[in-house]
Amino acid sequence: MDNGTGRGVGIVTGDGAEVGTETGPGSATEAAIGVEKLLAAVRAGLAAEVPALLGPLDDADRKAALARLRVLRAEVRAGQWGTPPYLANRIRSALYVAGAGCLTGVAAAASWLGARDLMMWRTDGLLALAALGERDPAWAADLAGRLARRQAVAENGYPLLHGLVVRSGYTVPPTDGYVLGWIRHITDDLLVERLREDPQTPVLVAHALAMAETPERFTRTVRPGSPKHWPTALLTLVAEGVLDRGEVLDLCVSRLLRGGPVRNLRFPLEMVRLLEPSPAELRERIPDWIGIAVDAPSLVAGYAQDVLGELAAVGALPVGALAEMTAGVLFRTEKKLVRAQLTLAGKALAREPGAAGELLPAVTEAFGNEDTSVQERALKLVGRHLPSVGPQARRELAEAAGLLSPTHRPAAVALFGTDLEEEVGAPYEEILPPVPERLLVAPPATTVEALMEELVTKGLVEDPVAFERALDGLVRLAHRDRATVVEAVRQTFPRPEWHETYYFAHHTYGVEVVLAGLLGLLDRTRVGLGRANGRGPACCLHRALSGVLDARLWEAADLIGTAALPSLLAAPTWHSGAIDPLVLVERLRGYRDADVEPAPADFAQALLRVLRTDPSAGRAAEEAAALGTTGGRRLAARLREEAPVAASVRFLPRGEDRSSMPWWLIDRIVVDIADRPAVREEFPPPFRWLGGTLEANPRRCHHGENSRAHWSPVLPADREVLAACLLPTLAGCVEGDTRGLTEPLTALAEAEGPVGRAVHLAVAFGLGCVDADDRLRAVDAVLVLASRGELDARRLGEELGWLVAEGSVKPNRLADAARTAAVTGAYGTVWAVLAAMLPGLLSARVPVRGLGEVLAVAADSVERCGARGEVAGLDTVASGRGSSQLVVQARRLRNALRQRADQIPTETASISL
Repeated sequence: MDNGTGRGVGIVTGDGAEVGTETGPGSATEAAIGVEKLLAAVRAGLAAEVPALLGPLDDADRKAALARLRVLRAEVRAGQWGTPPYLANRIRSALYVAGAGCLTGVAAAASWLGARDLMMWRTDGLLALAALGERDPAWAADLAGRLARRQAVAENGYPLLHGLVVRSGYTVPPTDGYVLGWIRHITDDLLVERLREDPQTPVLVAHALAMAETPERFTRTVRPGSPKHWPTALLTLVAEGVLDRGEVLDLCVSRLLRGGPVRNLRFPLEMVRLLEPSPAELRERIPDWIGIAVDAPSLVAGYAQDVLGELAAVGALPVGALAEMTAGVLFRTEKKLVRAQLTLAGKALAREPGAAGELLPAVTEAFGNEDTSVQERALKLVGRHLPSVGPQARRELAEAAGLLSPTHRPAAVALFGTDLEEEVGAPYEEILPPVPERLLVAPPATTVEALMEELVTKGLVEDPVAFERALDGLVRLAHRDRATVVEAVRQTFPRPEWHETYYFAHHTYGVEVVLAGLLGLLDRTRVGLGRANGRGPACCLHRALSGVLDARLWEAADLIGTAALPSLLAAPTWHSGAIDPLVLVERLRGYRDADVEPAPADFAQALLRVLRTDPSAGRAAEEAAALGTTGGRRLAARLREEAPVAASVRFLPRGEDRSSMPWWLIDRIVVDIADRPAVREEFPPPFRWLGGTLEANPRRCHHGENSRAHWSPVLPADREVLAACLLPTLAGCVEGDTRGLTEPLTALAEAEGPVGRAVHLAVAFGLGCVDADDRLRAVDAVLVLASRGELDARRLGEELGWLVAEGSVKPNRLADAARTAAVTGAYGTVWAVLAAMLPGLLSARVPVRGLGEVLAVAADSVERCGARGEVAGLDTVASGRGSSQLVVQARRLRNALRQRADQIPTETASISL
């Protein structure tokens, strides 16, 4: 720049430095101006202007610009360019493009273009390609290969990668990311034309068909006539010879054989159907079809079964292959597939009686089916063709008949005669799991290194015991040597968000708030609010439970590293979260000797966790009172109280129709927390809801799903209250599509305290959950309660009865759960529950749809355990006409209950429940 004297003057940059004194084209001054214009465009987020601004800059200029781009990138990452809100993203886009043009090394360019903080969904890869300019083809190919190996980069930056491929002539090895980006980019009304034009189409299509997760564009619902319909497009290319028919068919069949969720199998299944394989093509893949029929989801397995059935009908399926298929399919639980397979085997035996010796052993796989009607069909099929087998095969078939239900025992005896071994066994004995033992919690970490290792473990979120152990170790070590722990935390957790005051505005984020308190990063006002934040009367039970942990964490964050918190009184001694009474007395003694008053939230949680029913509770109460401290007196009073916290459950009546509210179960649950003045007066605000401050109104909420693992240890000695708090959550698993919320049931069954209606309702809800894994956890809870002698089978049955009657619990789900419990050997327990449930349902004015499945489980349980007696309403249903499952299973149950003692199978002994 000229100042009027003919001499150049320096340019002051945005960093405050003066550069250049020359003038004229190509001068340092002009270069500096070019760099400044580039940086100004980046700061303004003008990504589209960046490629043109890069053009005049040489390597030295770009190197200088790059250093300042890195500074700007760090500022953006630190949140210094977040106002207005959209500006930071625009700057990132401009940085992405500018960095591409300034970097000369392949590795550095790949790192920059693949960085998460710069790579965004809508970044224009074509701008970055323009910024790269005319690079050496080998350089461009190397960059394309590096970026293609990173899935997110390859998928979202496809335009850039494709441009590099075109420039360099490089053939990108197919990767999931590149293929997904390719599919997204070419899926439009010109799909077929784009596929024809791309020389890599055969390779990329083959990779797409083999991917574990079927590309989303393949699974979209698009009408077959649409130009965007991928199956039609691929079929067109197969017809034109662009794609090899045999390869596409092999890939689709292989994908079906690998299995997985149905959503990933619909596309290859549709392709196979469109290709319409010839009989020869089907015969070549018989082993694959058998594997699909045996292991694939029902939708796909049914197609494979039809294919093999067609081959069998024309004699193209060898007997050995049919036997292998039959044994595998009959092991499945889907009744439609099982019955179709028995029909297929029967037709094959009718055509070729000589195949009986090889095929009938496979048919006996159905003898162990849970459906007795399936067992009956299989037994009849074996009976029709039994004369066609030799003596050895006959004895093997008779041996397999031992899997049959006792109701089919007479028919089996009539069929096999002396070949069927007489079963002589001991009287029936109920099999229940062993009573879970209390497990001691390991001592907290004693070294800073061990503590840091625990704190970086992600399992602290899911494992409340590990969380409590790590928190106790952190408090103890910080009390002993705060400076050392602070330094270790700074090195282990270099997280810039902890330095932002808004980070803990609404959440504690678990142990992070305590670490932030240790580092002195918390706003004092926010800490005070966190410690004193009681829940209002309209608070939901989930937030109330979570609020207990939050209050403890805010308190620990405030006191950690000071003399006021040498250790945690509330640290569990047992895996359930409970505390041994004598251990808590000893902790209070240590506090007294150190002249330290217990922290309010920590001590309140300790009082909730102490085991009042422990054999040592009486002695602990005396020792606590003898301490002569306020804490000791409160502990003594707690141990001597019979029921310091209590809750009851009731339900609002259901609306007449879905337009009347309330209708859903979750909207009708009313939990009353008993009035306890002592709790409200002596406990800190976040705990006072346990004294009856919450309004007893039903409320639907969506709080705390991520912290539900930490709910059970809040009340390990008062499980009725805990169960009552869990009911709204569990109701969502019964009537909605929520999954995975029954995890607390395991801890509930192993907790302490009385077992009343709330616990039995919680288990009942679990048995009726939508998800099979949720039901399995409920089954485990039932068996644990039974093994501990705490299950009231009649009460559980009655609760299930009204839940089924009103439609909240579906009979098929309950039948599945009951069957799972029964086959563990708990037939007597299952029957005791069902016996209390059935009378009301059998007497219903309108038959309960699906009740036949429950009756089947009940009948099997009675046949196994030898129970006898009468069930109100059963005779009426069993005397009905027809052959529906309800009537058939009702007759079976009635007959089993009325057997005389000398007719009861020898492996059982009668029991009365």
